[in-house]
Amino acid sequence: MISFLKSILIWSLVFFVFTLFGCAGSKPGWMPLARVQGIKRPFHAGQIMALPEGRLLTFDGLIKELRSKRLVFVGEMHDNLEHHLLQVQILQALLSLEPRMDTAMEFFQVDQQKALDRYFDGKTDESQFLEEAQWSKIWGFPYRFYRPLILATRDRNRRLVATNAPRKIIKQVAREGLGGLKPGERSQLAENIDLTDAGHLAFVHDIFKMHAHGTLKDFDYFYQAQCAWDDTMAENIAKYLETQGSKLIVFTGNGHILNRYGIPNRVSRRLPVSMAIVVPYAIGSQKELKKDSADYIWFTR
Repeated sequence: MISFLKSILIWSLVFFVFTLFGCAGSKPGWMPLARVQGIKRPFHAGQIMALPEGRLLTFDGLIKELRSKRLVFVGEMHDNLEHHLLQVQILQALLSLEPRMDTAMEFFQVDQQKALDRYFDGKTDESQFLEEAQWSKIWGFPYRFYRPLILATRDRNRRLVATNAPRKIIKQVAREGLGGLKPGERSQLAENIDLTDAGHLAFVHDIFKMHAHGTLKDFDYFYQAQCAWDDTMAENIAKYLETQGSKLIVFTGNGHILNRYGIPNRVSRRLPVSMAIVVPYAIGSQKELKKDSADYIWFTR
């Protein structure tokens, strides 16, 4: 518990210094601005906005509205430190108010659940957990970005749920398509994988065109992999909510929740549930946000 508090204190100090000196002497007119479709006023880093009306919220106001939902998605750009800081703030606030809220993460595959459970049950220490879970091999982003989320959940005696499909199977789909999987491999993905969402198809195609993919020359296979990824996480989330009485907060990359195409819509097709989507948005990463891109946007640098 002491190490967790020290960790949170350090992160809070970093955030305070970043905010204080990053904004010193600046006026909103000199800050980078973001625009949202259909809303005249621009937005700047540090503001929290509710869509579609463009209503500004305080942090307490955001938490009050999130608390009323059974399922909350919070996104991130994986390498954006500010996004990880705001995730910790949201999780701590909700856990302090909701004693029956569990945490789910894209960053763990379902075959890592046993390693998670052993760590949460006190059967392994942190170094053993990271070794068992093969964190650096499977995820790769610095563990320190996610450690405060894991410790906050563990210290509240809540469960951390792995939602992701095995990465090696998703990579295989991207190379050979769903038809290239053996029965034992296909069984580790969602039973139903939807490839018919035209909006999602266009969204993923734009991403595909912007990046070099080496041997991944076939967009159809790439799209099948993306849908297998999203539908598997959606299926695991829906199954958990169906069998547990708790609420769930899900942390994942923005690409899986932006515009609702990825995980949120695919959860809704499986299970009617009240949900909210919070997207931390780094200003400058695209020209204009769609009005239905999320329920809440937290503008960051």
